[in-house]
Amino acid sequence: MPNIQNIEAKIERHVGRRIRERRILLGLTQQRLAEMIGVTYQQAHKYERGINRVSAGRLYELAQALEVEVGYFFDEFDPTQPCEQMPERQRMSLDVARNFARINDERSREALAQLCRVMADGAGKL
Repeated sequence: MPNIQNIEAKIERHVGRRIRERRILLGLTQQRLAEMIGVTYQQAHKYERGINRVSAGRLYELAQALEVEVGYFFDEFDPTQPCEQMPERQRMSLDVARNFARINDERSREALAQLCRVMADGAGKL
């Protein structure tokens, strides 16, 4: 049977990773998220790293700020699996999505989306 403190630590890291993923996807800085939920930048950083436990009330505020349901933070949690940091490929995907959302010109967005489809299908291979 797994140690309860080990599971709690895994939950904190998982929730923190989900906070970070969603924040990046929305294009928010840690500073901006901290302001939105009324904490310091340092506290927001500790939440994302799983260093400090997020209270139920604060988790609700985070869900509101990040435009998700509270359950979002627990999606995909598996206590039997090691809690890993965000893989580099996933971090890059979130970065691309964030920057894509910042493109105001619809034609440019469509062109970029088409380019991604072509490259993903392998037509961009030399």
